[in-house]
Amino acid sequence: MDRGGNPARLRVSTLRRDVATEFDFRPEAEERAALAEELGLLGLRKARLAGRLSPEAGGAYRLTADLGATVVQPCVVTLDPVTTRIDEEVSLLFRPAQQIAEPDPGSEVEVPEEEEEPLPDVIELRRILAEALSLALPPYPRSAAAQEMADAAPEEPEEDPSESRPNPFAGLAELRDRLSKDEKDED
Repeated sequence: MDRGGNPARLRVSTLRRDVATEFDFRPEAEERAALAEELGLLGLRKARLAGRLSPEAGGAYRLTADLGATVVQPCVVTLDPVTTRIDEEVSLLFRPAQQIAEPDPGSEVEVPEEEEEPLPDVIELRRILAEALSLALPPYPRSAAAQEMADAAPEEPEEDPSESRPNPFAGLAELRDRLSKDEKDED
């Protein structure tokens, strides 16, 4: 926690290197409303990021946490509110900046299996929660009414592509046949 007791801020200089630091960040209603606006949500009823920050070799820290949230988004079809429960695991590795290798320009870069970030002076749990939540949001939320409309819509038969547009060579074949007929008539 931050010196002021802010559970959303973990000051790295105060973390112990011999034991993991547990955290349980639950934004208050005012902060949830600000997060909802920031993420384009109609509402954020619940949000929680709970886990631990474990020390690793070389001054690094590994954050493992469970993200839980209940979000309200507008339906992409009807704009009705759609409530979704989100439960995700979050894993980040914070390394001291000097340990993060910068790739050479023009060289191939291998993407690490997990997300690595430079170790800041203060780890902002609110920022981590907001980023993880934005990645976990359903991209196209649909209300029950929108799903019913989709289910009730009559299926259109598939068109045979050959029937939907004429063959461009059919006209040439017809012209060829006419010209050959005209030549035969002249003989």
